[in-house]
Parts: sequence; structure tokens; C-alpha cells
Amino acid sequence: MASSKYKPINFIFHVFYLIFIFSAHSSTAELKRLLQPAKPDGRVSFLVIGDWGRGGSYNQSNVALQMGEVGEKLNIDFVISTGDNFYDNGLLGLDDPAFQDSFTNIYNASSLQKPWYTVLGNHDYRGDVEAQLSPMLRAMDNRWVCMRSFVVNAEIVEFLFIDTTPFVDKYFVQPNKHVYDWRGVLPRQTYLNNLLQEVDVALKESTAKWKIVVGHHTVKSAGHHRNTIELEKQLLPILHANDVDLYVNGHDHCLEHISSVESKIQFMTSGGGSKAWKGDVNHLDPQELKFYYDGQGFMSVDISEAELRAVFYDVFGNVLHQWKTYKESLYLTS
Repeated sequence: MASSKYKPINFIFHVFYLIFIFSAHSSTAELKRLLQPAKPDGRVSFLVIGDWGRGGSYNQSNVALQMGEVGEKLNIDFVISTGDNFYDNGLLGLDDPAFQDSFTNIYNASSLQKPWYTVLGNHDYRGDVEAQLSPMLRAMDNRWVCMRSFVVNAEIVEFLFIDTTPFVDKYFVQPNKHVYDWRGVLPRQTYLNNLLQEVDVALKESTAKWKIVVGHHTVKSAGHHRNTIELEKQLLPILHANDVDLYVNGHDHCLEHISSVESKIQFMTSGGGSKAWKGDVNHLDPQELKFYYDGQGFMSVDISEAELRAVFYDVFGNVLHQWKTYKESLYLTS
């Protein structure tokens, strides 16, 4: 019976996606909603990768190989990309070969032929943003699910994907030589106000056992970019007020786990998809910084109604750090 209900849900998912993507460019920032079926036993398993698109270089291909192997072992349901999908300046357009060279031809393992739920990073905003958001890319590779901000309901867990780049002041006031594609974002303050309101409402209305928020930029980090002040001020209070379990991001080219002393929120960085920043780490309270790795890699997450388990892997597939939480209590396992 379980298997029979997933096929129509998958069909609905594809139809809903095509409907929603055409309205994904409005500055109202209204959250689109997608359905992702869980496994027959109710579990949800996925991988998280960020800061990756370099045509296979900087160990991107090696990380992809290990993702394929771990994905097969876990029988993952989907992959999350935390942004900076195409370096250095996003996609130039729909016909940019980088889409094939950095995505389709790299992540070609059978276990990775699942939906890729993707947010935009600051490097993506330096290119043709509308190209990454276009349904034409999904026609080229049906795994590609990229919107500015959206919700994925996976039954026991709900994911909120947030467009964090427009929050960061320096991209507007000190862009240096970079040119950002702000179509669909301006007027900026209207866009951000609407987005924050939508996120707050979505989290309040969620009845899922687990709540996970995904964005490109860090909220808390010991890496090169450190904390994103604008997100600390504007987004973090909403996460605290709505019992969010995880905030998952990229941006810093590392793997990282920070445990908040202010709430139960765990901050996890998976930005090691290709080029890493060796030795680029800042001091952080050891009560908060549980794990930091300045090399390439990715993470996996496996969730049941009662338990969430996150594991970080290096470019060789070695387990670097694992952490487990149960509803109502937390246990650090290594």
C-alpha cells in the first residue's frame, strides 16, 4: 500500500514544481511548496553538498564519487545543495555548458539520480539568476529543483529553503568589481520583509516532527566568513521562536558543526564540494564548536520520527564526525 501512494505523489510533485517555478521570480517572495515522499517505513535520508560547481576540479569529481557510494548505502531520497552551484559567476545563460560540465556529468552515480533541492549562493547571483531558476534546466536534467525560497514537505520533516544572498548588505553597497543579478529581488526591503514573514508563518504552521532550514550563508561559523550579521539579526530570532532543529548552509568552504548555547538549534556547514580553504579557521567558544574540517567533503542526514543522525565525510569517504539527536534531548556521539 505504501508503494502505491508514492507514485501519484511523485507525479504531483513534478506537476506542482512546473506550476510553481513559473511564478518563482516575483519580489513578493511567496514560498512555493513541494511534496517529497518518505520511505515506506517513514524515514527520510539525504545528502548535503555546497560550493561545488568547478567542472570537476578541486576534487569535485572525487567528492561526487563518494557521494554516490554513500548515497547507495543510505538509499537516499534526495540531495540538498547549499548554493554556489556554478563558479565563479553563476551560469551565463540556459545554454551555458557549465550546467552539464559541473552538474549532470559530475554527479552521475545512480544513487544521485534523485531530486536536487537547490538554493542560490552569492556566486550564482553574479550570473544569470533567471537561468538557474528556469524550468528549461529541469527539462535538461529532471533532478534540478532550484527556486529562491521554498518549502519541501517530507512527511516527518519539513524543509524551508531560504534565499540568503539578498540579506547581505555588502553585495549592494560594496560589490567591488562584481555585478549581481537582482531581478526579482528589488525593491530589496520589500522582498526581505515578505520573505521573513513567509518563513515565520511557514514555521509556525508546520506540524512536522522535525524542522530544518537551509540557506547558503552562515548564521554561525568559525570559518572564513564567520557569522553573517544580517542573518543573526533578522533570521535567527525567527528560528529560535519556532523550534527549528537544524540550520544547514554552505558559503564557508569547510565542514562544520556548531551547537547553539542559546537554543537547541544545530548549525551545520556543508560547503566542501570542491575548493576548500585550508587553515582558514577562527576561534569559537569550544562549548559551541563541536567539529571543524578545512577540507573537501559532504554530509548525510537520516531521519526517523524519533531520531536524527548527521554524518560528515571527507573526500575519501571517511567518516569525520557524527552526531545524533532524539526528540526532546541531544546526544553528541563523536
